Amino acid sequence: MTKTILAKKHTVNQIKKIMHPLVKEWFFSRFEKFSLTQQYGVLNIWNKKNILISAPTGSSKTLTAFLSILNRLVILAEKDELEDRIYAVYTSPLKALSNDIHKNLIEPLQEINALAEKKGIKLQDIRVGLRTGDTTSAERAKMVRKPPHIFVTTPESLAIVLTTKKFVENLKNIEFCIVDEIHAMDNKRGTYLSLTLERLNEINKKFPVKIGLSATVEPIEEVAEYLVGNARNREVMYIRVPLNKKIDVDVLTPVNNLIEGKDLSKNLYDLLSKLIKENKTTLIFTNTRSATERVVSYLKDKFPTEYGDDNIAAHHSSLSKQHRFDIEERLRKGKLKVVVCSTSLELGIDIGYIDLVIMIGSPKSSSRALQRLGRAGHKLHETARGKFIVLDRDDLVECSVIQKEMIEKKINKIRFPSNCLDVLSQQIFGMAIYKIWKIDEIFSLIRKSYCFKDLTKNDDKRLMDVSKKARKQMIKEYKEGTRDRFEITKKANETIRERSIERFKKGYTR
Repeated sequence: MTKTILAKKHTVNQIKKIMHPLVKEWFFSRFEKFSLTQQYGVLNIWNKKNILISAPTGSSKTLTAFLSILNRLVILAEKDELEDRIYAVYTSPLKALSNDIHKNLIEPLQEINALAEKKGIKLQDIRVGLRTGDTTSAERAKMVRKPPHIFVTTPESLAIVLTTKKFVENLKNIEFCIVDEIHAMDNKRGTYLSLTLERLNEINKKFPVKIGLSATVEPIEEVAEYLVGNARNREVMYIRVPLNKKIDVDVLTPVNNLIEGKDLSKNLYDLLSKLIKENKTTLIFTNTRSATERVVSYLKDKFPTEYGDDNIAAHHSSLSKQHRFDIEERLRKGKLKVVVCSTSLELGIDIGYIDLVIMIGSPKSSSRALQRLGRAGHKLHETARGKFIVLDRDDLVECSVIQKEMIEKKINKIRFPSNCLDVLSQQIFGMAIYKIWKIDEIFSLIRKSYCFKDLTKNDDKRLMDVSKKARKQMIKEYKEGTRDRFEITKKANETIRERSIERFKKGYTR
């Protein structure tokens, strides 16, 4: 039902015509010309067209998405027509990425304001707000009283604010919605976001323009449909920006013989230290948080004169907000020689110049490996250098195949999970908190989600029955005093989860 259209490239003059003089002057003071990505994206976004932009790391996707939005807000700010409401929502799957975008929005706005003051032009204040799991209750309350014009958040935090009636009032006239790193949503988190976007559509008076940003991804038309959902009269443009980024990737082993080799652990850290010394800044990816801490600890212990708190750090989502910020800032300024992380720096956060990316063990897919490799040589025309370090035969085979796919530019296809009833039950609870729904009304909204377009009324009714029965039983037990509120919530979730798993085994979900 959703129509996909290949986006067309626009000329430099066409883009310049729509730009406010202040935005134009700011842009060309920082950049020599429009990138190819911007020629495909900026004018289409300005014309309120849904669009998915797929391009390699460092190809200015984020600036492409925000340029038209900043242009729109500056025009309104000069006319004194900027209202106290949210005009654009930006969502990204990582807190680190949200924080980075927040920082990179504030600085351009400050520079544009400085230009305006210099020319004697009065602009209203354009506000940017950040809401993640790290945001304090005081900051959240402040956003309700005085909403930001650009709202930066994560998929989970966006779903939460859609249940708060006071904040929802600020979301009813959104013009733009940016979904960044969309290729990383090929899991139940992506299924959850798909429903959240439909809930956002439902509360808005007009359909918010959807802007999807992705690394190289396949199948691109299906990803574009995921972005805008499944409904009549919906259209979405897509473009695979024709850019080629050079890569240099090798597969290394710490020992010559993985089967009979001795001192594997010792040789691993010797190899890591050797690679780190050969480069100015190195980023190491492990696949778990515990491995991240272990690598940092071992390097400090084994090479105490070379690695200390001043030049090596671990980065993962379990660390405090301030500690993560500090590491990201030090890395960006080149003060750290090596950072070890799990997946927290995997996506498009700007972490400055990285000479080398090391991946310990298999990342499990070529698209994920390319995303990690993209942290090195973050600028478009630089060669991205990376090394796989394998510790067993399985990893050796996997990483060798992934290396071949990366060199041949064969990207594995992503797939969004569909009809996940455990995800649906969570969303239905959130929707019920916001308002009372009719069954047909809620079913219609759910079916507009790309991930639930094949859901049947029978599936939905059975899930509703389970939820209703669980809720009634829990309320009864609460009134009788046999359970406290925490136990009731826990039991209700367990009941729905168990029934969802049972239905999955019977083939109700795919």
